Amino acid sequence: MSVDQYKKEVGMMNLEKLITTREGISDCTFPIPEKELLARYEQLYTGAINDVMREFCLLEQALPGRIKPLREYRSVAGFAFTVKSAPNVKIRGEMEFRTQMLDEMGEDHFVVWDTSRDQKATLWGGVMTATAKSKKLKAACIDGGIRDTHQILEADFPLFYEYRISNGSLGRCLITHYQIPIKIGDVVIKPGDVVVGDIDGVLVIPRDQAYAVLLRAEEIRENEKKIFGWVNAGDSIRDITEKGGYF
Repeated sequence: MSVDQYKKEVGMMNLEKLITTREGISDCTFPIPEKELLARYEQLYTGAINDVMREFCLLEQALPGRIKPLREYRSVAGFAFTVKSAPNVKIRGEMEFRTQMLDEMGEDHFVVWDTSRDQKATLWGGVMTATAKSKKLKAACIDGGIRDTHQILEADFPLFYEYRISNGSLGRCLITHYQIPIKIGDVVIKPGDVVVGDIDGVLVIPRDQAYAVLLRAEEIRENEKKIFGWVNAGDSIRDITEKGGYF
């Protein structure tokens, strides 16, 4: 084998591994029903889940702080349905592609939308909210703009977003992909990952680790109940620490 052939084969092998890592989408199943998994996640909160993922060496799972909840939500959990759009003047074909995308959204999906840092258009409004409600989606997270805010509030649909503006999307941005791996801030989100949102923002749990993270987070929740009990009972900080508590 020549040097050039060797370099080519090694390079292709390394590229294939990178492609698998970056673009591979897990199809793992859980030892419990999916709805039970989501319901149990909704009994937790993002802070506790995030602390657990640190133990799993998953340090970049919280979406940027610029993304905020429309209301002070308790936890809502769903499976990631990813969308990618970008600023674009093109209009032709946009509505047909959007219709196709909406047809594929379904029950228990949590939409996560990468707008390519668009700052001028809205990607979510009243009609999108009504559609999402009718299809029993759990929530949506838009790294960009929303509008028709009163309609969204009246629908009582959990929504996380960056800014509000009245500009519509047609002629300003274009949906280019959906149900592909995307990246928002430092977080890679893949279809089927578990997404949890609450008053403190949005967190993504990789599907392959989601069940193990859930079990550990439930342990943390029980430990915190003990710590709050010790604090309310008037135990000293030293006593609480010696009993395994933390602050």
